[in-house]
Amino acid sequence: MTNPIVIALITALVAASLTFLAVKMLDYLRQTDAEKRAQEITTRAERDIENRRKEAELEIKGMAIQQKGEGEKELSQLRQELHERDRLLDKRQDSLEQQADHLRKQEKMVESNQRKLAERIEDANRRNDELSKLLDLQRQTLHQLSGLSKEEATSRLLDKLDAELQHEEGALITKHEKKMAEICEEKSREILITSLQRYAATHTAETTTSTVDIPSDEMKGRIIGREGRNIRAFEKATGVDVIIDDTPGVVIVSGFDMVRREIARMSLAKLIADGRIHPTRIEEIVGETQKEMEQHLQKLGQEAAQEADVPSLHAKIIHLLGRLRFRTSYSQNVLRHSIEVAFLTGMMAEEIGLDGTLARRCGLLHDIGKAADHEAEGGHPKIGAEILKRHGERPEVVHAALGHHDDLRIDNPYTVLVAAADACSASRPGARRETLERYIKRMEELETIACGFPGVEQAFAIQAGRELRVLASARDTTDASAAKICRDIAQAFEEQLTYPGEIKVTVLRESRFTEMAR
Repeated sequence: MTNPIVIALITALVAASLTFLAVKMLDYLRQTDAEKRAQEITTRAERDIENRRKEAELEIKGMAIQQKGEGEKELSQLRQELHERDRLLDKRQDSLEQQADHLRKQEKMVESNQRKLAERIEDANRRNDELSKLLDLQRQTLHQLSGLSKEEATSRLLDKLDAELQHEEGALITKHEKKMAEICEEKSREILITSLQRYAATHTAETTTSTVDIPSDEMKGRIIGREGRNIRAFEKATGVDVIIDDTPGVVIVSGFDMVRREIARMSLAKLIADGRIHPTRIEEIVGETQKEMEQHLQKLGQEAAQEADVPSLHAKIIHLLGRLRFRTSYSQNVLRHSIEVAFLTGMMAEEIGLDGTLARRCGLLHDIGKAADHEAEGGHPKIGAEILKRHGERPEVVHAALGHHDDLRIDNPYTVLVAAADACSASRPGARRETLERYIKRMEELETIACGFPGVEQAFAIQAGRELRVLASARDTTDASAAKICRDIAQAFEEQLTYPGEIKVTVLRESRFTEMAR
């Protein structure tokens, strides 16, 4: 029997042999597969290399084509630039040739002119020599005929020239003086008109009476009182007249002192509202109202100073300014008149280069004496100057208050300006009652005279009567006849009217044609 160990060994050998053969077989298979894969990778790599080579060749060809196109484009530009430069060079060469031809012509002309000039200089020298000989001959002949030496003739000639020059100098000075006077007058008129146009103030006529409304006519009896004691006490306390007539619902307070009249009006209104009217109550109410009026006057003065832009006034002067609110001159309110004069004076001063602030101060305070003329003797210029001097105002302001009515010799420019502004404010149309009436009448006369000429359709007086605008009919007049109408109207004004200054007449003639397109 076979030994099991031998069998196991044989089996193990067989198994080992088979395992070795299997391993060898697997290695062979793996090697074969790796070779195939390596061959495939090599083939694929060679194919990729070939593709990349072809793409590189194509890219190189494209870049070569592009560079060739750019090179051709740059070459074309260079050719075009060279062509343009050749053209400019040709043009410049033509221009240089033309300039050279022009210079040659100019040189020929200069040579010709020099030759002619030399001939003329030679001819002039020859004539100058002949003229000198003739003058010497003439001088000798004059000496022989006149019997005068050269020095004597020169002296007589100079004396004659001196006399003629003196006469001409005097005439020239007179001419310039007249011209300067006209310029000064025109400039002053322009300054006045400009100032008046820049400041437009409203004016209302003031009255010397005030009215107080009462609830019923029974109140009139209470105001009068038993045997008239209430009305007498009221008039004594206020210094005004109380007029009680048949006018229903109204009691009239009359007085020329507007401050007292205003105090009386306010006091009477308070008494009527209170209902207790007897002498003791009347004195209490009037006393309270007077205190209120003092405060009101101070406030009015401060407002006027602020409006006219005049600072740093004394309290007494401010109080007097407030009193001017209740003072009239020919129905013109003196405070409004003073403010207007302040603005006009300031504007005119600035126009001629003076201090506008000082000018406004002079204008505002020029009539300050009217607030105290009932308390002192003398005219309001003197009283105002004393008040201003007492309260430390500048000499220009004092002089303007003292001399604005030409009572003194005018030696201060601010006084002259204040006087001019005062006259302008007082004579402004509408400032005073009688001035307004004359103004309206003058306007009507101007327009009536102008409308009386044939061919005149309308006439308008403007610039406070200093100018008249006339509208002439284009159908009934010509340019020549319109000029004649203008001259005739001006002559008619000179013959029929009396007026200050000048009146400018302007005739307008216009033709208008209108058609409708349908």
